[in-house]
Amino acid sequence: MSNDYLTVTALTRYIKRKFERDPYLERIYLTGEISNFRNRPNAHQYFSLKDDHAKISAIMFKPAFQKLKFTPEEGMKVLVIGRISLYEASGNYQITIEHMEPDGVGALYQALEEMKKKLKAEGLFDAPKQLIPTFPKRIAVVTSPSGAVVRDIMTTIKRRFPIVQLVVYPTLVQGNKAADAIVSSIRMVEEKGNFDTVIIARGGGSIEDLWPFNEEKVARAIFEAQTPIISSVGHETDTTIADLVADVRAATPTAAAELSVPLLSDELIKIDQLKLRLVQSYARKVEILNQRLSSQLNSYIFNQPQRLYEGYAQKLDLLTERLVRAMEEKNQQLKNDLNVHMLQLNAQNPTQLVKQKYNDLNGLSRQLTTQMEWYMENQNKRFHYAVQSLDYLSPLKIMNRGYSYATKDGKVIKNSNQVVVEDKIHIHLHKGNFEAKVIKKDEESK
Repeated sequence: MSNDYLTVTALTRYIKRKFERDPYLERIYLTGEISNFRNRPNAHQYFSLKDDHAKISAIMFKPAFQKLKFTPEEGMKVLVIGRISLYEASGNYQITIEHMEPDGVGALYQALEEMKKKLKAEGLFDAPKQLIPTFPKRIAVVTSPSGAVVRDIMTTIKRRFPIVQLVVYPTLVQGNKAADAIVSSIRMVEEKGNFDTVIIARGGGSIEDLWPFNEEKVARAIFEAQTPIISSVGHETDTTIADLVADVRAATPTAAAELSVPLLSDELIKIDQLKLRLVQSYARKVEILNQRLSSQLNSYIFNQPQRLYEGYAQKLDLLTERLVRAMEEKNQQLKNDLNVHMLQLNAQNPTQLVKQKYNDLNGLSRQLTTQMEWYMENQNKRFHYAVQSLDYLSPLKIMNRGYSYATKDGKVIKNSNQVVVEDKIHIHLHKGNFEAKVIKKDEESK
């Protein structure tokens, strides 16, 4: 009879196979609202999808979740693609999501806003920007080798500042591999290490076309670059994450070229102006110095040079006189001090002091001997008194007067309750002891 009953495990496995073999449950397109979502970093994601009348458990494994271009949030409506399965341990059915995107908002725009929030929170947009060199020697251009963008940049730079060396790094700027290509080109420029400026450029297009410039890896490569970067991606109205992270954003590739180099003709005019100002300033400086020279030549220093040291000679005589007087006073003071010290030294003759200290030592020695004799006599008296007192308190002296004490089993008997008739007890005397038997006992007196 027991063979007709299924185990819970057997039933659950049977239902799971039904789910897995049902062709309608292998690929499900589902819409719903995210519930019980808690982002688990670098792990599988567990949450629920619900509508107004029902809810289903959902799981999204780590590889699929890492491909999302937005961050799911509690209450967000989404479109998901997945398969229905049964989790044996709990017996609950669930949807395993393979793809998910926001419902009602473009996934790319959502992902763009999420990426902007993340990078802004990390400080990539607000970090100090590097200054673009005014007179670059070498400029790297990261863009597609074909198209109007590279031609506009080359034409503009050649027209404005033809002495600069322009190096084009051919790079994919559209498609799934474009982000890696852009990062690779930036790193190649950094490895060279001898460029003054980098221009990253691309023409206009849709958000899908410009998406490689919104990738996190591209933003971090631009942020970590040591060479100043000018970003010009899309039209003037387009703003990518690369534009926000770069040191300078240009509205168009032509504007990027103009920002990267000065106008050589204007610089030559500035050089001529500076040259004229330098000549005029130098002439004015020479004129001022000539006037100072004439003034110095007409001064008394050159006409009567002896006046320069007359004051110093007089001051030298005065200081010499003061020095002689000071030396005489100092010598006299030292002589007086010497006499005083000699008198003090005689007064402190050590012979008399040693004799006095010797007498004091003999007196102290006699006093010490007297005190020791008195102390020893006093201690001897105290010792004899203590011995006599101890002898008075000795129990042997009391027993010598006829007293004794009784013990039972090695314990002193203090009252009659400790023994019974016929008990054997030991009687201890001043000299010797003997054994006795209890014949009769009186009750303990109250």
